[in-house]
Amino acid sequence: MTPEDVEARPLTPDRWDDFAMLFGPQGACYGCWCTYFRVSAKERQAMNADARRIFMHDRVAQGPPPGLLGYRGGQAIAWVQVGPRADLPQWNSPKTVSRPLAPEDATDPAVWAVSCFYMPRAARGKGMSHRMLAQAIAFARDNAARVLEACPIDRTKQSKSIGLYVGSTRVFEAAGFAEVARRKDGRPLMRLELR
Repeated sequence: MTPEDVEARPLTPDRWDDFAMLFGPQGACYGCWCTYFRVSAKERQAMNADARRIFMHDRVAQGPPPGLLGYRGGQAIAWVQVGPRADLPQWNSPKTVSRPLAPEDATDPAVWAVSCFYMPRAARGKGMSHRMLAQAIAFARDNAARVLEACPIDRTKQSKSIGLYVGSTRVFEAAGFAEVARRKDGRPLMRLELR
Protein backbone atom coordinates (compact mmCIF):
# COMPACT_ATOMS: atom_id res chain seq x y z
CA MET A 1 0.00 0.00 0.00
CA THR A 2 1.27 3.45 -0.86
CA PRO A 3 -0.13 6.68 0.52
CA GLU A 4 -0.58 8.05 -3.01
CA ASP A 5 -3.41 5.65 -3.74
CA VAL A 6 -5.58 6.92 -0.90
CA GLU A 7 -8.47 9.27 -1.63
CA ALA A 8 -9.91 11.32 1.25
CA ARG A 9 -13.60 12.12 1.62
CA PRO A 10 -15.47 14.12 4.32
CA LEU A 11 -17.25 12.02 6.93
CA THR A 12 -20.88 12.70 6.07
CA PRO A 13 -23.90 10.67 7.26
CA ASP A 14 -23.87 8.55 4.11
CA ARG A 15 -20.32 7.42 4.98
CA TRP A 16 -21.09 6.49 8.60
CA ASP A 17 -21.04 2.75 7.86
CA ASP A 18 -17.54 3.10 6.38
CA PHE A 19 -16.39 4.94 9.51
CA ALA A 20 -17.96 2.29 11.77
CA MET A 21 -16.33 -0.51 9.79
CA LEU A 22 -12.92 1.20 9.98
CA PHE A 23 -13.23 1.72 13.75
CA GLY A 24 -14.52 -1.81 14.33
CA PRO A 25 -17.06 -3.05 16.86
CA GLN A 26 -15.15 -1.56 19.82
CA GLY A 27 -14.65 1.87 18.25
CA ALA A 28 -10.84 1.93 17.84
CA CYS A 29 -8.41 3.24 20.44
CA TYR A 30 -10.02 1.42 23.36
CA GLY A 31 -13.57 2.34 22.39
CA CYS A 32 -12.94 6.05 21.97
CA TRP A 33 -14.90 6.55 18.75
CA CYS A 34 -12.93 9.80 18.41
CA THR A 35 -14.74 11.42 21.34
CA TYR A 36 -11.61 12.13 23.39
CA PHE A 37 -11.52 15.86 22.60
CA ARG A 38 -15.30 16.20 22.26
CA VAL A 39 -16.51 15.34 25.77
CA SER A 40 -15.00 15.85 29.22
CA ALA A 41 -13.02 13.04 30.82
CA LYS A 42 -15.74 12.58 33.44
CA GLU A 43 -18.48 12.28 30.81
CA ARG A 44 -16.38 10.00 28.61
CA GLN A 45 -15.56 7.65 31.49
CA ALA A 46 -19.26 7.36 32.29
CA MET A 47 -19.94 6.28 28.68
CA ASN A 48 -19.34 2.80 27.37
CA ALA A 49 -18.12 2.21 23.81
CA ASP A 50 -21.70 1.97 22.52
CA ALA A 51 -22.64 5.33 24.07
CA ARG A 52 -19.54 6.89 22.49
CA ARG A 53 -20.50 5.41 19.13
CA ILE A 54 -23.98 6.92 19.44
CA PHE A 55 -22.50 10.28 20.45
CA MET A 56 -20.24 10.31 17.39
CA HIS A 57 -23.02 9.08 15.11
CA ASP A 58 -25.20 11.98 16.27
CA ARG A 59 -22.31 14.41 15.75
CA VAL A 60 -21.81 13.19 12.17
CA ALA A 61 -25.56 13.40 11.51
CA GLN A 62 -25.61 16.97 12.83
CA GLY A 63 -22.81 18.08 10.45
CA PRO A 64 -20.62 19.63 9.28
CA PRO A 65 -18.16 16.75 8.66
CA PRO A 66 -15.84 16.31 11.67
CA GLY A 67 -13.02 14.89 9.58
CA LEU A 68 -11.95 12.86 6.59
CA LEU A 69 -11.96 9.17 5.75
CA GLY A 70 -9.16 7.86 3.56
CA TYR A 71 -10.27 5.30 0.99
CA ARG A 72 -8.34 2.73 -0.99
CA GLY A 73 -10.12 0.44 -3.40
CA GLY A 74 -13.50 1.63 -2.11
CA GLN A 75 -12.67 0.71 1.50
CA ALA A 76 -12.06 3.20 4.33
CA ILE A 77 -8.55 2.61 5.67
CA ALA A 78 -7.69 5.85 7.48
CA TRP A 79 -9.21 8.71 9.46
CA VAL A 80 -8.16 12.23 10.38
CA GLN A 81 -10.24 14.47 12.65
CA VAL A 82 -10.04 18.04 11.38
CA GLY A 83 -12.29 21.02 11.96
CA PRO A 84 -12.73 24.25 13.89
CA ARG A 85 -11.26 24.37 17.39
CA ALA A 86 -14.72 25.29 18.65
CA ASP A 87 -15.88 21.76 17.79
CA LEU A 88 -13.33 20.27 20.22
CA PRO A 89 -14.00 21.69 23.70
CA GLN A 90 -11.45 19.45 25.43
CA TRP A 91 -8.74 20.50 22.95
CA ASN A 92 -9.34 24.06 24.14
CA SER A 93 -9.31 23.33 27.86
CA PRO A 94 -6.90 25.60 29.77
CA LYS A 95 -5.50 22.44 31.41
CA THR A 96 -4.32 20.84 28.17
CA VAL A 97 -1.11 21.16 26.17
CA SER A 98 -3.25 21.94 23.11
CA ARG A 99 -4.92 25.00 24.65
CA PRO A 100 -5.07 28.01 22.30
CA LEU A 101 -2.45 30.72 22.26
CA ALA A 102 -5.16 33.38 22.55
CA PRO A 103 -8.53 32.72 24.24
CA GLU A 104 -10.44 33.97 21.18
CA ASP A 105 -8.86 31.21 19.04
CA ALA A 106 -11.08 28.68 20.84
CA THR A 107 -14.21 30.17 19.27
CA ASP A 108 -12.85 31.66 16.04
CA PRO A 109 -14.41 29.64 13.16
CA ALA A 110 -11.28 30.26 11.07
CA VAL A 111 -8.92 28.60 13.57
CA TRP A 112 -8.95 24.86 12.93
CA ALA A 113 -7.26 21.84 14.48
CA VAL A 114 -6.01 18.45 13.33
CA SER A 115 -6.52 16.51 16.53
CA CYS A 116 -6.59 12.76 15.76
CA PHE A 117 -5.52 10.14 13.27
CA TYR A 118 -6.55 6.51 13.11
CA MET A 119 -5.27 3.74 10.89
CA PRO A 120 -5.53 0.02 11.57
CA ARG A 121 -2.25 -1.55 12.65
CA ALA A 122 -1.56 -2.95 9.16
CA ALA A 123 -1.68 0.56 7.66
CA ARG A 124 0.62 2.23 10.21
CA GLY A 125 4.21 3.16 9.50
CA LYS A 126 3.61 3.45 5.75
CA GLY A 127 3.30 7.21 5.27
CA MET A 128 -0.48 7.31 5.58
CA SER A 129 -0.38 10.16 8.10
CA HIS A 130 1.45 12.36 5.58
CA ARG A 131 -1.24 11.73 2.95
CA MET A 132 -4.14 12.26 5.35
CA LEU A 133 -2.57 15.45 6.72
CA ALA A 134 -2.16 16.83 3.19
CA GLN A 135 -5.85 16.15 2.60
CA ALA A 136 -6.78 17.75 5.95
CA ILE A 137 -4.84 20.90 5.02
CA ALA A 138 -6.65 21.12 1.69
CA PHE A 139 -10.01 20.50 3.39
CA ALA A 140 -9.38 23.23 5.97
CA ARG A 141 -8.27 25.70 3.30
CA ASP A 142 -11.33 24.89 1.13
CA ASN A 143 -13.57 25.58 4.15
CA ALA A 144 -12.18 29.06 4.90
CA ALA A 145 -9.81 28.13 7.72
CA ARG A 146 -7.17 30.81 8.29
CA VAL A 147 -5.00 28.79 10.67
CA LEU A 148 -4.57 25.05 11.20
CA GLU A 149 -3.09 23.83 14.49
CA ALA A 150 -1.94 20.50 15.89
CA CYS A 151 -0.44 19.20 19.12
CA PRO A 152 1.49 16.10 18.03
CA ILE A 153 3.98 13.95 19.89
CA ASP A 154 7.72 14.07 19.27
CA ARG A 155 8.31 10.34 19.62
CA THR A 156 6.92 7.08 20.91
CA LYS A 157 8.65 3.84 21.85
CA GLN A 158 7.27 2.15 18.73
CA SER A 159 6.71 3.66 15.28
CA LYS A 160 3.28 2.01 15.08
CA SER A 161 2.21 3.01 18.61
CA ILE A 162 -1.43 3.85 19.25
CA GLY A 163 -0.06 6.88 21.13
CA LEU A 164 0.49 8.46 17.73
CA TYR A 165 -3.24 9.17 17.43
CA VAL A 166 -2.31 12.86 17.79
CA GLY A 167 0.22 12.55 14.98
CA SER A 168 3.98 12.73 14.86
CA THR A 169 5.81 16.05 15.09
CA ARG A 170 7.89 15.00 12.06
CA VAL A 171 4.77 14.58 9.92
CA PHE A 172 3.59 18.10 10.76
CA GLU A 173 7.04 19.60 10.24
CA ALA A 174 7.20 17.98 6.79
CA ALA A 175 3.87 19.65 5.96
CA GLY A 176 5.17 23.10 6.92
CA PHE A 177 3.80 23.47 10.46
CA ALA A 178 5.92 25.47 12.91
CA GLU A 179 6.06 25.17 16.69
CA VAL A 180 4.34 28.07 18.45
CA ALA A 181 4.32 26.77 22.05
CA ARG A 182 5.55 23.86 24.16
CA ARG A 183 3.67 23.34 27.40
CA LYS A 184 4.99 19.81 27.97
CA ASP A 185 8.15 18.08 26.89
CA GLY A 186 7.57 16.18 23.68
CA ARG A 187 4.21 17.83 22.86
CA PRO A 188 4.57 21.02 20.78
CA LEU A 189 1.61 23.13 19.74
CA MET A 190 2.17 23.64 16.01
CA ARG A 191 0.58 25.98 13.50
CA LEU A 192 0.23 26.37 9.76
CA GLU A 193 -0.98 29.68 8.34
CA LEU A 194 -3.35 28.98 5.46
CA ARG A 195 -3.91 32.53 4.23
